[in-house]
Amino acid sequence: MRTVYEQELKDLTAQVKDVSVTVGLDSRCHIDLSGIVEEVKAQYDAIAARSLEEAEAYSRSQLEERAARSAEFGNSLQSSRCEIADLNVRIQKLRSQIVSVKSHCLKLEENIKVAEEQGELAFQDAKDKMAQLENALQKAKQDMARQLREYQDLMNTKLALDIEIATYHKLMEGEESRMDLPSATVVSTVKSGCRTTASKSGLTKTSSRKKKNRRGPVIKITEMSEKYLSQESEASE
Repeated sequence: MRTVYEQELKDLTAQVKDVSVTVGLDSRCHIDLSGIVEEVKAQYDAIAARSLEEAEAYSRSQLEERAARSAEFGNSLQSSRCEIADLNVRIQKLRSQIVSVKSHCLKLEENIKVAEEQGELAFQDAKDKMAQLENALQKAKQDMARQLREYQDLMNTKLALDIEIATYHKLMEGEESRMDLPSATVVSTVKSGCRTTASKSGLTKTSSRKKKNRRGPVIKITEMSEKYLSQESEASE
């Protein structure tokens, strides 16, 4: 600003020097040119002094403003540097965290792969064991059904034998009671024939009753065995 002011002052001085004034003189009047020149010079000196003061004041204000701006810029630059340093520290921390997270992710992926392999092996083993258990269960069902059939046959045989034994026992009791009766001395042929027919009819009735009784329990035990078999099959299912 000082240099600009000096340059402007030089230009103004050059312009003042180059001014040419043409004055028409009248011989009748006396003009004091020296006084006019001094007055004009004084005016120009005052103008130059005022311009110099204004230029110096303007330059001072500009310098002060520029100094204030430079101070503000310095403060902002310092704060920016502090922020940049903080950001660099955060970036370093984030990078270290990213590296640790990546390593952790890799470990987790490896663990997941191992767990998947172990799960597949365990699932295959469980399927094999389940197949073995199903086969064993099927065999056990077949064995149980066979044993139930054998048990039913044995029960039918036992029941038939018990019925036959009871029948023979009743027959023997009937023979013993008949043998224990006192023999009649005088018996007519008609009565003996009636007795024989009656005894035959009684025997046929008892035999038919025994046969009916014999058939009844067999049917009952068969129905019981079928119910037992159905209950066992439902329980196994």
